[in-house]
Amino acid sequence: MQPPDPPSAGRAEVRIVAAYPEAARQVAEVLRRCFDGTEQRSYPAGADGGTRLHLIVDTAHTAEPPRSWLVASRSSGQDPTQTDEV
Repeated sequence: MQPPDPPSAGRAEVRIVAAYPEAARQVAEVLRRCFDGTEQRSYPAGADGGTRLHLIVDTAHTAEPPRSWLVASRSSGQDPTQTDEV
């Protein structure tokens, strides 16, 4: 069996395998926030159950403006302040 042909330049094929479909969809959603991509395809992930998602992402074009790690890690304001914070 021959390996599949790689995607064209600037694109990456992503395969997500998870025990539950919702977990796989959540990971795909995070990738879609970072990169433009194709519609995902879903398949069963074997005899033990689970889900396998395939999607192609465009690594040359971001889907949302990039955010620094500091901005991305900030609280939404809904979390209560810890008592030991100054």
